[in-house]
Amino acid sequence: MMFYLRLFLPFGFGYFLSYLYRTVNAVIAPDLARDLVLLPASLGFLTSAYFLTFALSQLPLGILLDRFGPRRVESLLLLVAALGALVFARAQSLEWLVVGRGLIGIGVSACLMAAFKAFVLWFPAERLPLANGVQMVSGGLGALAATVPVEMALGMTDWRGVFLLLAGLTLLAAVILWLVIPEVKRPARSDTLAGQLRGLGQVFTSAAFWRLTPWTVAGQAAYLSLYGLWSGPWLRDVGLFDRAGVARVLLLVAVMMVLGYFTFGVLAERLARRGIGPQTTAAAGMSGFALVQFGLLFAGPASAVWLWLLFGFFGTTCILPYAVLGQSFPPSLSGRATTALNLLVFVGAFAAQWAVGWMVGLWPVTATGGYRPAGYRLGFGVLLGLQLLAALWFLAAGRRRG
Repeated sequence: MMFYLRLFLPFGFGYFLSYLYRTVNAVIAPDLARDLVLLPASLGFLTSAYFLTFALSQLPLGILLDRFGPRRVESLLLLVAALGALVFARAQSLEWLVVGRGLIGIGVSACLMAAFKAFVLWFPAERLPLANGVQMVSGGLGALAATVPVEMALGMTDWRGVFLLLAGLTLLAAVILWLVIPEVKRPARSDTLAGQLRGLGQVFTSAAFWRLTPWTVAGQAAYLSLYGLWSGPWLRDVGLFDRAGVARVLLLVAVMMVLGYFTFGVLAERLARRGIGPQTTAAAGMSGFALVQFGLLFAGPASAVWLWLLFGFFGTTCILPYAVLGQSFPPSLSGRATTALNLLVFVGAFAAQWAVGWMVGLWPVTATGGYRPAGYRLGFGVLLGLQLLAALWFLAAGRRRG
């Protein structure tokens, strides 16, 4: 038990911070828009800069994890995240905010993949869905911290003070990881860089990789981009909540995320014992997630809360394909396989968050300075349509394999 805690707690703290960074702009968005006079597209681009640099880090990250191990890679990258938070806190222009947000994306890019790599090395395959689910719970707690706690902190300081605090906590996380996580016994480095790149080629040419990846990317892009930014403005403009009400609803959504990650992690493990693989569980859960998004297209104040709660719960199933990939490749390729998927996921999230902002901005702002419901409906509908196309691809690819 102590060994498991030695793994889960430091990695969990890192991923807690990663998710807090990812979703905090949903609460501080009005402050950023006001202080820097940002249009919706600029706000979307600023927030999505995290996703872009995060995505660009994934392929080299996979090689680094497979070569140097999760302890060294994540602890050193968290120092970059701490620097990014400091730059963000001190920024006086949109350009420097983007630089800071981008550095944060690079710095936290290993927080999930390093844990997944460690679990592949230290846990049996049948325990991976549950282990990954426990790790994701810490991310849900980070999303929770980015709601009412951040709103309360904004009553004592401003968004710059919040990011100064985050910079200090990120530095602490780096030190803890370096001191606590056990070192991996690595084999002699017989594989050259060219050999490692060929391993990436094996991943990207695998039929197993491409069957579920498009659906995973489309679902995760919607989950990350909408909850990470546009859920807050939607609740204000369509749900008609005030600022405190928005923070309370997002807090409840984060609680549902925690429950979802744990529930589906346990469910996937138990169903696997009965011969139902995590791929089937993921497909069923992501279908439920799509139905929730369909409901959001026509939602109003009366149904806003429960639909967003279901959004937070079912969206967690989009993480299950990582466990599928962890079992589809040998351990020597596991880091590259999961980071290859993560690359595509976060490129998708970057594009989705920015594109929704562009679509929302096609309509003039309301008299109160909010955004029109029609803009949200268009943006959310496009993301849902992409998921439906990817689900059809998943079914067609399964028939071809059969």
